[in-house]
Amino acid sequence: MMQIKGSIGGLERFDSPGKGRGLRVTRPFKVGELLFSSPAYACVLSVKERGCYCEFCFTRKESLARCGKCKKAFYCNAKCQKGDWSFHKLECSAMTAFRENWCPSEISRLVARILAKKKTQKERSGSEKILTIGEMQSHVEDVDNERREMNEAEIAALHRFYSKHLELPDHKDLLTLFSQVACNGFTIEDDELSHLGTAIYPDVALINHSCLPSVIVTYNGTSAEVRAVQDMKPGDEVLISYIDLLYPTDDRNNRLRETYYFTCDCKECKSKSKDNAKLKVRKQSDPIEQDVISNMMRYARKTVREFRALKGIKNILHELLEMCEQSLEEMGAVFDDSNVYMLHMMYQAMGICIHMQDADSAIRYGEKILKPYSQLYPPYSLNVSSMYLKLGRLYMGLERYSMGISAFKKAMTIMEVAHGKDHLYLTELRKDMDFFM
Repeated sequence: MMQIKGSIGGLERFDSPGKGRGLRVTRPFKVGELLFSSPAYACVLSVKERGCYCEFCFTRKESLARCGKCKKAFYCNAKCQKGDWSFHKLECSAMTAFRENWCPSEISRLVARILAKKKTQKERSGSEKILTIGEMQSHVEDVDNERREMNEAEIAALHRFYSKHLELPDHKDLLTLFSQVACNGFTIEDDELSHLGTAIYPDVALINHSCLPSVIVTYNGTSAEVRAVQDMKPGDEVLISYIDLLYPTDDRNNRLRETYYFTCDCKECKSKSKDNAKLKVRKQSDPIEQDVISNMMRYARKTVREFRALKGIKNILHELLEMCEQSLEEMGAVFDDSNVYMLHMMYQAMGICIHMQDADSAIRYGEKILKPYSQLYPPYSLNVSSMYLKLGRLYMGLERYSMGISAFKKAMTIMEVAHGKDHLYLTELRKDMDFFM
């Protein structure tokens, strides 16, 4: 049996037919039970969250201590600062030297930390090969031209910002490492699924994908925790979803091919049982012709792509909201409100309204989203619990306390399974609820 760091037993590694390596359980697990917890091999906090979260342990605190040299990194205390120094020293003097020109991507920052960790491991063990990273899939030969150009730019940034403090491997090895991180990296998210940082968990990366996942990955500080969302019996493979499961089968598999270089053949992908509900068309006295539906599908997918491309641009919230509203009007002539493309644009509009502090409009979108989300996502979905949390906090902000408490309770039902009943998020939520009850 393979020993997994942080494991509580009952797991083994095996060769999964058609998928390569995988994990399976050797004893029964119940819904909500922890399979294992995995510390990050390496992780990096998003630049946007600096000052709100500790760089080392990812704890959210009001009064964090600032690094005295660069004035950019923040820590809970001297212990956390010392714990992070072997990684932070790669950036500390560089940030001071480059000032506003210091701009490596989050992936480049993570790769730099991986290289520093590998160097430390090599010095301690005397071994050239670090299995925990070396065994991860890279698909470097499958990368398309656009991704290859991005990797080349990442490598150039690595040389520019880190070569003074880090011995970099040759170009080929760097290409492999960037491809490994792209395929195996995990986004650490908070309770509302906001991006906090990126990490590598080699043990969790062993888990294969299914659109009918048996487990869910959540985060406790910088550790990943894997819990059952289905009852599991000995011999069952441990399966997570690599992607957002809201979308229809073709969209899901396009995303899997683009990012992970495979096509899913789970029961849901074979049966496409939810596709009709996900692509629901508005009921009219005269049925809408198929070519009209097909044209609107193309329009919807094009709009989603265009919105994603524009989303990173600063100070265009009003333009983005207008784009959401216009697309909802266009699609609404053909699609039902529960159609996933309608839901996608409503979700984006809700997020923009929250940023613009327009709580009433955000609530209006959120209330339209919740019921279809609950029907289209699997049970114990974080997408659903995060929507209840967002709505609950919006209700509370408008002093609609009973509605807020109701939304929080529904979020907790999911989170107690996905995060575990003792998670800090649940503790804080109970405190908030007690205050208003």
